[in-house]
Amino acid sequence: MFASVVPSMLDVNLHNKVVLVRLDHNVVKKGKIKDPMRIDATIPTLINIYKKGGLPVLMTHVGRPYDKKTGLITALEDDAITPIVRYLESKLHLRGLIPECPVEEGKGIIDISPCHLAIAKLRKGECDFVYLPNTRWFAGEESKCDDAEVLADKLSALGDVFVNDAFGSWQAHVSTYLLAKKLPAYAGLLMLKEIDHLKMVFEPQRPLVSVVAGAKFDTKIRPLTALLEISDHLILGGVLYNAWLCVKYGIRIKGIGEDDLALAKEFIDNSQAHIHKIVELPEVIESDSFEAVQDGSWRSRKIKDLKEGMELNYVLDAALESYADEQIKRVFGGAKTIFINAVMGYTVLFKDGTKGAYKLIDANEKAKKLFGGGDTIQEFKDLLSDTFAQAVDNDRYYFFTGGGAILDAIERGGPYEMKPVQALIQNAGL
Repeated sequence: MFASVVPSMLDVNLHNKVVLVRLDHNVVKKGKIKDPMRIDATIPTLINIYKKGGLPVLMTHVGRPYDKKTGLITALEDDAITPIVRYLESKLHLRGLIPECPVEEGKGIIDISPCHLAIAKLRKGECDFVYLPNTRWFAGEESKCDDAEVLADKLSALGDVFVNDAFGSWQAHVSTYLLAKKLPAYAGLLMLKEIDHLKMVFEPQRPLVSVVAGAKFDTKIRPLTALLEISDHLILGGVLYNAWLCVKYGIRIKGIGEDDLALAKEFIDNSQAHIHKIVELPEVIESDSFEAVQDGSWRSRKIKDLKEGMELNYVLDAALESYADEQIKRVFGGAKTIFINAVMGYTVLFKDGTKGAYKLIDANEKAKKLFGGGDTIQEFKDLLSDTFAQAVDNDRYYFFTGGGAILDAIERGGPYEMKPVQALIQNAGL
């Protein structure tokens, strides 16, 4: 099992120790929680810390308050962790405390002394857990300069043990990576569970069918190339599929830029040994605009009718008829493992392509179905709520909490190569 080499929080004495816990509770939009699924997934870790007598100090990022171009940090109430704390208090009947750290305009949080005061109250039993402010409000969290080490030293001084339960937060930031170099470091229960389920992607029951869609090729080309190598069949959607069609058939599709075309060509050129594994959805939806779905504003296009030099308007979905195609039904129906990181259409207006894919996946009662990514899971829940409700309790399904993390692991060749996981392995127990 993949997770067996990763140091586990189950193997460490936490009694009376302050446990810094990095979570992926990035579920707040405009000051409200849209879906608490990621929070709920970490509750077993929190309960285990309490059972072991630990004192939990929690951390997560919310949104993107750090502007990489200007280097400025903007701390808005919409990105505060307050709704998360209130949810945990209600769910677990516990008292949380958020340190009132001063925020310097543009610079973020530099003075973390209120965190020490909050932890002192935690030790006295005046609260049940401390939840630090949004980690991306702290100066140095996403930095690659000296201020990252400064922040790592400050945060590590708050606790005795570091537990990383934020598999979805795969980037090597201070709170996911450097803290594991400063304190005895262990994986939380969700982290271990996510890593272990990755085994089913890298060592699948075959055939493995992968379904991937995306709005840009630049973030997907490397993991897509790696995924194609380990899959038996690959089905594309979204801009990835449109760019593929443009390059393969010598056509133009409105909205597909030169960068995506160049990357699609690179993907095709570098994948010749496996390119036969790509299965094309036979029909797509072409629309005159993104603005409205009116009679006559969209039409179905058959891939077999494409000819070199053709120019199409926006291709915004996979046609529902694609999933009635006999080859597509055989591919999905014959799979033993299905990995999906895909919303097939521009779902604000076009939802049938995504529904069709998810329904065909659900119809396969033998395959292990691995859903990766917040958007993928959210669309499943929104479009097929009854099916999703049953899937949550079906052991043939697994819902990863981080789609970007899954793709990073695939690109790197396994979860052990992910930077935060490497830090846990290399520095366990210090």
